[in-house]
Amino acid sequence: MGDMTNSDFYSKNQRNESSHGGEFGCTLEELRSLMELRSTEAVVKIKETYGDTEAICRRLKTSPIEGLPGTAPDLEKRKQIFGQNFIPPKKPKTFLQLVWEALQDVTLIILEIAAIISLGLSFYHPPGESQEGCATAQAGSEDEGEAEAGWIEGAAILLSVICVVLVTAFNDWSKEKQFRGLQSRIEQEQKFTVIRAGQVVQIPVAEIVVGDIAQIKYGDLLPADGLFIQGNDLKIDESSLTGESDQVRKSVDKDPMLLSGTHVMEGSGRMVVTAVGVNSQTGIIFTLLGAGGEEEEKKDKKAKQQDGAAAMEMQPLKSAEGGDADDKKKANMHKKEKSVLQGKLTKLAVQIGKAGLVMSAITVIILVLYFTVDTFVVNKKPWLPECTPVYVQYFVKFFIIGVTVLVVAVPEGLPLAVTISLAYSVKKMMKDNNLVRHLDACETMGNATAICSDKTGTLTTNRMTVVQAYLGDVHYKEIPDPSSINAKTMELLVNAIAINSAYTTKILPPEKEGALPRQVGNKTECGLLGFVLDLKQDYDAVRSQMPEEKLYKVYTFNSVRKSMSTVIKLPDESFRMYSKGASEIVLKKCCKILNGSGEPRVFRPRDRDEMVKKVIEPMACDGLRTICVAYRDFPSSPEPDWDNENDILNDLTCICVVGIEDPVRPEVPEAIRKCQRAGITVRMVTGDNINTARAIAIKCGIIHPGEDFLCIEGKEFNQRIRNEKGEIEQERIDKIWPKLRVLARSSPTDKHTLVKGIIDSTHTEQRQVVAVTGDGTNDGPALKKADVGFAMGIAGTDVAKEASDIILTDDNFSSIVKAVMWGRNVYDSISKFLQFQLTVNVVAVIVAFTGACITQDSPLKAVQMLWVNLIMDTFASLALATEPPTETLLLRKPYGRNKPLISRTMMKNILGHAVYQLTLIFTLLFVGEKMFEIDSGRNAPLHSPPSEHYTIIFNTFVMMQLFNEINARKIHGERNVFDGIFRNPIFCTIVLGTFAIQIVIVQFGGKPFSCSPLQLDQWMWCIFIGLGELVWGQVIATIPTSRLKFLKEAGRLTQKEEIPEEELNEDVEEIDHAERELRRGQILWFRGLNRIQTQIEVVNTFKSGASFQGALRRQSSVTSQSQDVANLSSPSHVSLSNALSSPTSLPPAAAGHPRREGVP
Repeated sequence: MGDMTNSDFYSKNQRNESSHGGEFGCTLEELRSLMELRSTEAVVKIKETYGDTEAICRRLKTSPIEGLPGTAPDLEKRKQIFGQNFIPPKKPKTFLQLVWEALQDVTLIILEIAAIISLGLSFYHPPGESQEGCATAQAGSEDEGEAEAGWIEGAAILLSVICVVLVTAFNDWSKEKQFRGLQSRIEQEQKFTVIRAGQVVQIPVAEIVVGDIAQIKYGDLLPADGLFIQGNDLKIDESSLTGESDQVRKSVDKDPMLLSGTHVMEGSGRMVVTAVGVNSQTGIIFTLLGAGGEEEEKKDKKAKQQDGAAAMEMQPLKSAEGGDADDKKKANMHKKEKSVLQGKLTKLAVQIGKAGLVMSAITVIILVLYFTVDTFVVNKKPWLPECTPVYVQYFVKFFIIGVTVLVVAVPEGLPLAVTISLAYSVKKMMKDNNLVRHLDACETMGNATAICSDKTGTLTTNRMTVVQAYLGDVHYKEIPDPSSINAKTMELLVNAIAINSAYTTKILPPEKEGALPRQVGNKTECGLLGFVLDLKQDYDAVRSQMPEEKLYKVYTFNSVRKSMSTVIKLPDESFRMYSKGASEIVLKKCCKILNGSGEPRVFRPRDRDEMVKKVIEPMACDGLRTICVAYRDFPSSPEPDWDNENDILNDLTCICVVGIEDPVRPEVPEAIRKCQRAGITVRMVTGDNINTARAIAIKCGIIHPGEDFLCIEGKEFNQRIRNEKGEIEQERIDKIWPKLRVLARSSPTDKHTLVKGIIDSTHTEQRQVVAVTGDGTNDGPALKKADVGFAMGIAGTDVAKEASDIILTDDNFSSIVKAVMWGRNVYDSISKFLQFQLTVNVVAVIVAFTGACITQDSPLKAVQMLWVNLIMDTFASLALATEPPTETLLLRKPYGRNKPLISRTMMKNILGHAVYQLTLIFTLLFVGEKMFEIDSGRNAPLHSPPSEHYTIIFNTFVMMQLFNEINARKIHGERNVFDGIFRNPIFCTIVLGTFAIQIVIVQFGGKPFSCSPLQLDQWMWCIFIGLGELVWGQVIATIPTSRLKFLKEAGRLTQKEEIPEEELNEDVEEIDHAERELRRGQILWFRGLNRIQTQIEVVNTFKSGASFQGALRRQSSVTSQSQDVANLSSPSHVSLSNALSSPTSLPPAAAGHPRREGVP
């Protein structure tokens, strides 16, 4: 062991000097540069340098069959020399960075400036204090309490700003932390199959080391780079690295390079791992990007192939900065337009800010004018130079009153309310299985008008079970009784299923008592194995008799074959092939079928058609996927030519046809009904066949029999939306999407096209807000394009999660409905807060303004204003923004993007309550001293202590706000404002807390707060006037809003501001390479077609002796042709139908524009 540690020590040292491989025959650099090469170059290099892949295995001290020994010291050493298999995430933003970002808010900046000015002025005492003769005594309004407490004002503003900033930054920080926690949780769950010490084990991806022998199979995302050792027709989709959409066939002698981040599209095999983590191909790209976006991946990749060395040098620089990823992210964030709510709020805040500025400016001007006129005109005082500082101080005081008005007018609680509301929702949404990655997605979801959902796994459980079978001439509607099946048939069936399916697919006992058995591997095969178990047979016994090594030849499943076949050698040296696959494919190749006694009988094409009608179509219409199981025997000599697939996969004998159900999740139909009631259209986009898709859609309630809707396949969808040049036309999409409910057999590009088409559509007066669910890598573009992308937390690939806004941790559609509810709740919370806040603002501003103009002094002092402002803002935003959502939110249609933030009802409430409050405050201000028989606070002499009169006004004002806060809980004019108040403890706490602090301020606030303690009866009156708010609220609710046409709404988004210019260039990038190739093909094809048409027309025109003009005009009549393509399934008709549809007797112009009647 000592020896081991020694060598360990050396290997570390060596790595530090030259990173040499120590005991291993290859260094990190050698392997890394080997993985840079492609196909033939790589084969040559391996031959020259190492000999073959076996030799590389020997150098890496691993066995292609047994794998690594798997001892801890060995694994540790490998990790040290070749690195670990994980890519370090990019550094999170520090708390200070987040604080700095939060400080960028415009309202906060205005406040900061105002606060700093007011702080500076409060410490500035001009020397001219002594010249009493400079001004009139009217300036007594600034009592010395306020002179001493002058700095409090500035400090209080700064304090409120700091509060807002810290809360915002803290929210962002905790969100980031949560997300990282989830990321690591997701990463730990990813497992991969490797062989260690001869045992097949599943280990977390991060545990894979160089030298591991990994088993790869259809559907895997390769976790590390490696070399292919053995396997059967392995095909890989390398588009995530190279952008080439063609699948690459791998073989030991032609192209053994397997790269991390690529997908196994078919086949299976084993590979030896040669590079992990940051040294793998994906890792290199991630480091170059600082773990950034995918678009660059492709470019980087191309650059890297040309110049590996340059990439190597670039890498450490980039990762050291770590900053470029953030810029990338910012650029991406702008790409998604500003969320609806933010747009409206910014607009509203600007409007309010402007109004506040105007008010404060007028206040200052009036005060200054009043002062100058009074001093210099009425009292005819000369302007003395030594008095200048005193005058300046007056003007500064007026300016501060102005700033106070402005501060009260600007709703700085808004950004806070939004943040609190979103953060609270995000936290709670975690419990509802929604992990929100982008805060604004939560609120956008409340506006969603359309959801495009996947079928498998989202609407269904993704647990395949066989529910019907056609066996021995009988169609069983449920699992047959094993005794009723012929023994010969049974044996064939069990063997066919057990042997002809991936051995990695198993059914394991349930983890918990009473749970369902666990399905591991391919779900469809799991369904078949489950069928074997339901027939009380054991598939494991069959597999142990015929282990995987003994299989003679395997034709793996792929999308072209749509079937899988396995050949085995029987004891008498003859061969038997078992086959299974989509029934419509496999039945075409069957010429016999097993009858009830287990004997094959002839199976003619007309028998097949009957079977399709009687068995397969009914199964598909029940939403079942039909699979046919068949076999064929071959003689031992001459041995068949196994490579001639067409001959081999023919003349089969059908054993049985089974219908596999992927049941709809029980909670989905209800969830979809809620969506439809809430005005959200649910569309299903699936790769399944159209009958199954339609059946599932009916079960879910996406479509109801008798409705006018469209269910089409991807192929037809593409024909309908493209013009003859093969370009997608928006107006064609507009004809389809409003009625489209099910898009079957669709490709990821179709999904993206549909989403983009709905979003860009101007067909409806509201711009559609689209949510999309996706799990596959190829759903990335659609998820990014959608307003809200949902990725599946369990079934989703990393790419999908990266592109999404919200991750559904339970893959369940009903969680989306919860997201809608929360989104709407955020919107409503903000509206509640606005309604409350604006009432406070309107009243406070008017009181300060009129008070300043009439009595030369605001009845509400600056510090009192700030208490009202800070506490009402911050606390109220907490209280109103944390209302839990209720089901009633789902009973209304989504507010569109153009619906104003402040509805008429809210405007009515704001103005109504403002009237009540202003009436009472002005009554108290001008006749309050008579009512309470106390000294008047108006025109109090200089430096007088705070008066009871003004204290009562202040106290009443706050009481009215407190009770109005309860009114603000409802914004749609409901009567019962107490409804569900105890479900929100935060609200109750805050209202009571504010009340308690108010008592303390009034009784003990003294000079800084300009308060004088009140008697009990005065308190009672204040509270009584406050309670009047609730009664008045009921009065306002009785006035019908429809009568008040004059009320303006505010905070509306107009169409023009919606489309940011980035949208326009966005489309250019989004066509992937495959589509480009496809389009080029189509364009050429259509050009050719156009020429033929023109020629036929020229001939026709000459026949009719008409002028040549018509034919030339044909070239430009693209528009008329567009309809024809839409109605035809294959464009080859077009030329003929058009040419024939221009009768010879037509005048030239008509010949140029073929009429449309002739189109079939």
